[in-house]
Amino acid sequence: MSHDIFAHLRGRAIAALRLLLPELPEEAFLRVTMEPPREASHGDMSTNAALVIGKAAKLAPPKLAAELAAALAALPEVEEATPAGPGFVNLRLREDYLRAQLPIVLREAEAFGQGAAKPGRVNVEYVSANPTGPMHVGHCRGAVVGDGLAALLAKAGFDVTREYYINDAGAQVQALGWAAYWRYLEALPVASHGLWAEGATPEERKAAVEAAYGTTLQYGGEYLVPVGVALAATHGAGLVPPDTGRLALVRGFTVTAMMAEIREDLALLGVKHDVFVSEAELVAEGKLEQAEALLNSQDLIYRGTLPPPKGKLPEDWEEREQTLFRSEKFGDDTDRPLRKSDGTGTYFANDIANHLHKIERGFDQLVHVWGADHGGYVKRMQAAVAALSNRKVSLDVVLTQIVHVVKDGAPVRMSKRAGSYITLRDLIEEVGRDAVRFTMLTRKADAQMEFDLDLVVQQSRDNPVFYVQYAHARCRSVLRAAGDPSLENLAEAPLDSLTDPAELGLIRRLAAWPRLVEAAAIAREPHRVAFFLNDLASDFHLLWNKGKDDNTLRFIQADAPAATQARLALVAATAAVVRSGLGVMGVTPVEEMR
Repeated sequence: MSHDIFAHLRGRAIAALRLLLPELPEEAFLRVTMEPPREASHGDMSTNAALVIGKAAKLAPPKLAAELAAALAALPEVEEATPAGPGFVNLRLREDYLRAQLPIVLREAEAFGQGAAKPGRVNVEYVSANPTGPMHVGHCRGAVVGDGLAALLAKAGFDVTREYYINDAGAQVQALGWAAYWRYLEALPVASHGLWAEGATPEERKAAVEAAYGTTLQYGGEYLVPVGVALAATHGAGLVPPDTGRLALVRGFTVTAMMAEIREDLALLGVKHDVFVSEAELVAEGKLEQAEALLNSQDLIYRGTLPPPKGKLPEDWEEREQTLFRSEKFGDDTDRPLRKSDGTGTYFANDIANHLHKIERGFDQLVHVWGADHGGYVKRMQAAVAALSNRKVSLDVVLTQIVHVVKDGAPVRMSKRAGSYITLRDLIEEVGRDAVRFTMLTRKADAQMEFDLDLVVQQSRDNPVFYVQYAHARCRSVLRAAGDPSLENLAEAPLDSLTDPAELGLIRRLAAWPRLVEAAAIAREPHRVAFFLNDLASDFHLLWNKGKDDNTLRFIQADAPAATQARLALVAATAAVVRSGLGVMGVTPVEEMR
């Protein structure tokens, strides 16, 4: 576990309060925080301890803050402690305490920021795209956010399993099967089915299939052509005409082919799941019936009718009796149907089966990354998880907003191969994996973003990918010029010469990395890592530029070997933390910029 100066000083503040108020129970201290102040001029840290404890102890918070400040000011880590506002205490740390963080960073290197092992297990489900075609940029954002969040949780000390839930049961997969069957017929000699004449246009062939089999072909991208060719090569004309069994075979073959392609796309993006779970297999195993039996044993299922959804006029609504789950009992807006009036399971019912499967495998926390269009689905799913686990398992949902891709200032609308959207593969081929991953985390997940293809390859301050990578490349260039000293040796360097405000500011930023990891993991916000790295890069570039103007701040000085070693220690620590952060983001640090 890395040394977190914020957690350390929080512990010091609580210990001081225990001495002042020994009668207070342990739970009274749970709300005590130690955070960076809103204004840098207020110091290095600020705690609300006196405010929250004063209320619990029925003492005036300002008076308690003054006593706490006096106790904290006596600590060897603290230069100054000042009571402020209604019960806060601001702390300014001693420079020698700040400098002492550098050897810690250097000895841990990329492992710096690793949190202590947490109890329980976390399941992070992300991507989980219907296997109906290539992954597009919307899937890409969810994949990067999910993968970054899983890595962030692991960095914070959680036991994480990355899961992909394959939505391979339902109407969309039925439609996929028919589209693949169309492409299969196109790969056969016309005489084997006789649905169209030789030389028929693609539109005529499609219309002939729809007319012959009473279906609507929803998926028209060229990506299904190889699937049709493979089906024809394997089965010849043996799947003509289509019947229930043959169509099931086509669907299974197509889903397998699409999932192989999705895995390839994910590998290009650097995403690797630990587990793939099939919805169809869970349904076949009777997992839905098991979930119903469990809920029914708790009197959480009943037959009834629901009022019309908001915005529906009475004449638009057909009231019908359904099998309902008492979702409202667990915080949802209304009860939810598990089975339709014809007895078939709803989409929600199959998702309940999926979550029972996760709970049965022993996960304590479930985290999902969904598209923003699923926002209305969150409460009912949280209600289901609470019911299935007797409120012992939590479900957090991270919603990702749409991505608009632009080039030359204009929207990029579609891929030739997919036919109607930009594929993940198109994006990676255009700008590279690392640029895609970093850029996707430069906005909070639930904020819409514009992915500018020109900006992400631009070498400028406006491009955070370049700006952070440039900081690491600069660090490496300095260390190479110094003969690449070992981190172990630099950890022993005297650091007293690091006194410039820019040097101390950089150390403060480095020391804040463990806290950032912990806070971002708890908040489920991996974009905070990108923000932190951008700020860290800014601090480093500031120091670099000061060295150009002031020779005494240059990193390597032949006539000042002790100061050079101290500054090399600072540069090496900066490079290590940049690599640590990029590792969470799944981005490879560069050694030099070309």
